[in-house]
Amino acid sequence: MVLTDGPALIEGPVDLVTREGTVLHCDRFQVALCLCKRSATYPLCDTSHRRRRRRTNESST
Repeated sequence: MVLTDGPALIEGPVDLVTREGTVLHCDRFQVALCLCKRSATYPLCDTSHRRRRRRTNESST
């Protein structure tokens, strides 16, 4: 499941392999993968996306 303005949620446990070849074992029943790349624990989500509001294109009249 991919959340709007949030992470991708996948069923765990899961092993993730980074670009560098490091294997991250996640034993939780649900794992959140960062899609915004703001996470300090990337590729895992640390909810950093919540700290920054998205700009809107609404004009006030």
